[in-house]
Amino acid sequence: MQLEVGAILEGKVTGVKKFGAFVALPEGKTGMVHISEVSNSFIEDLSTVLTEGQEVKVKVLSIGEDGKIALSIKRTLPPQPRQQGGPRPGGPRGGRGRSDTPRVWQGKAQPQQQGDLSFEDMMSRFKSQSEEKISDLKKVTENRRGGGYSRRR
Repeated sequence: MQLEVGAILEGKVTGVKKFGAFVALPEGKTGMVHISEVSNSFIEDLSTVLTEGQEVKVKVLSIGEDGKIALSIKRTLPPQPRQQGGPRPGGPRGGRGRSDTPRVWQGKAQPQQQGDLSFEDMMSRFKSQSEEKISDLKKVTENRRGGGYSRRR
């Protein structure tokens, strides 16, 4: 049988490294399964999941011009349903310390005026709120860029 991309084969694990596992294929060929292609869940130490001599089912992902064969174990497994809204490892946003709700600009509290506002009053309020938003945005972007003034002239 000729090796081709997409083929699903049986192989035997011949070596387990930190980054992946080497698998002996039919016809005396050897391919590698990267650690990210072993399971649908996170694996910190590959030796806890695979051992030398273990029989595994693999899918051929690619065959390089130099003869290197990329394999996947997880693509032979049935698809797992994605969990919606579940917590991620390391915190609510993958350890970045942010909440799941998006940040939305909120202006300073304006006292509500009684009655109907004239068009000029509404335009005046809109203009002041817009200028406030723009100045807040400029402050944030200048802080991210490292200041607002350039030393070059």
